[in-house]
Amino acid sequence: MRELALHLLDIIHNSIAANASRIDIEVEENTQNNTLRMMVRDNGHGMSEEMVKKVMDPFTTSRTTRKVGLGIPLLKAAAESCNGYLDISSSPGIGTCVEAVFQLNHIDRMPLGDLAGTLYSLVVGAPEIHWVFRYKVDHNEFLFDDQDIKSTLEDVPITEPGVLKFLQNLIKDGINSIKQPEN
Repeated sequence: MRELALHLLDIIHNSIAANASRIDIEVEENTQNNTLRMMVRDNGHGMSEEMVKKVMDPFTTSRTTRKVGLGIPLLKAAAESCNGYLDISSSPGIGTCVEAVFQLNHIDRMPLGDLAGTLYSLVVGAPEIHWVFRYKVDHNEFLFDDQDIKSTLEDVPITEPGVLKFLQNLIKDGINSIKQPEN
């Protein structure tokens, strides 16, 4: 994968497959600590401690369509190659949290990529999920919680064309308002 947003998408697809009804996504750039932190937390099925250890192995997957699962191992390798780490905590019946930390200015760190497009596609593609997205750069923060929008819309579907355009602009403008320029 060429950008970190695609790694987020892969992790989030695991959350969706685990029947999560709420998915929290955080991306934080801290220039003072020189770190980039990405976190995905869900309330899906969760995993046993044994399974958490196994998911780091590219030859372990719960999918039936293929025999390898490269998402987590590739993200772990990317984080570690940039003086960072990957941590997974999970409890059966409660959910899972995946956190990856990178050295922000490391020469080998992939660009973040299209965070706005990634989040937009998730909200539109799985409108039944409660999405919470937090993007923070130092002391500036953009918070997107689709429950606020869904409650305002009442009976209007979030997939209505006018709502889709509003969402696309809201997410894009919110992220761009605090985004650091890519190196």
